[in-house]
Amino acid sequence: MLRQTDKQQKYAFWSNFFTTQTAVLSLCFLSTMILAILVAPIYEYLRGIDPNRVDLFNRFLGPSWVNFLGTDELGRDLMLRLLNGGKVSLSIGLIASVISSLIGTAMGLTAGYFGGKVDTIIMRFADIIISLPLLPLLIVLTAIDLNKLGVSRTYIEMPLFSSFKIIIIIAIVGWPSIARLVRASTLAVRENDYIQVALSQALSPLRIMFRHILPNVTSPIIVATTLTIGNIILFESVLSFLGLGIQPPTASWGNMLTGAQDLIYEDPKLAICPGFLIFLTVIAFNFLGDALQRALRTKSIQIIA
Repeated sequence: MLRQTDKQQKYAFWSNFFTTQTAVLSLCFLSTMILAILVAPIYEYLRGIDPNRVDLFNRFLGPSWVNFLGTDELGRDLMLRLLNGGKVSLSIGLIASVISSLIGTAMGLTAGYFGGKVDTIIMRFADIIISLPLLPLLIVLTAIDLNKLGVSRTYIEMPLFSSFKIIIIIAIVGWPSIARLVRASTLAVRENDYIQVALSQALSPLRIMFRHILPNVTSPIIVATTLTIGNIILFESVLSFLGLGIQPPTASWGNMLTGAQDLIYEDPKLAICPGFLIFLTVIAFNFLGDALQRALRTKSIQIIA
């Protein structure tokens, strides 16, 4: 059979993707949540509401037209706190997954292309990181007092510093799985005829890796990155729940659960809402990753045919 045109390949990919009901539902949920997160600051400005403002006279209010999900133990609007927490959790998940994918892609390409001692050193280092229990490692790294390492207290107390610290730590320990995946794909692509032709033309290694090999290994990178986002959101929530992640008054779904654990009988929605959003978001990204993997696999089969 003749090779399909690019238009037919794209049509096959998207048709396979959108025939997966869980992927469509996940995409709708994530799109709706992101839209709500983007609209929330406008709503806060128009209503003159500060989601971090304490109002002890309006604690534990039920849902109303003023506070759609009621208020928490400090009288803060619960819906706006959830949306602001979602902004933090999603931002950390997206940024950390992209950074870890960039590092893993660079390491995997380098190991797969050069091989030999370079491959051995990179992969053994990756194996060491993978062999360590991830959650305890993250807890230990986030618990380190950076002030004792010379970081100014002024920077540590900045609102965005805890987010930045979590992103860097997760990116550093999260790249090995991507690197192993990219290395395996690079080893397979490196044996193709067009790569051998490029080598015979004495092209630079960087040009061969990023112009000829990388475009052919992007599919597994996209799938792995999508699946990683959900895991990172879950890790961030656990760290924040333990008091090692995002620090109050900045909201994240994890530290909202921390504040609600002693109020589960008094006002269950304070724990149910952030917990349910964590569950839905993580499983939505997992469904998206699975659907992308199936669609890309089907596309590859059709191209070969």
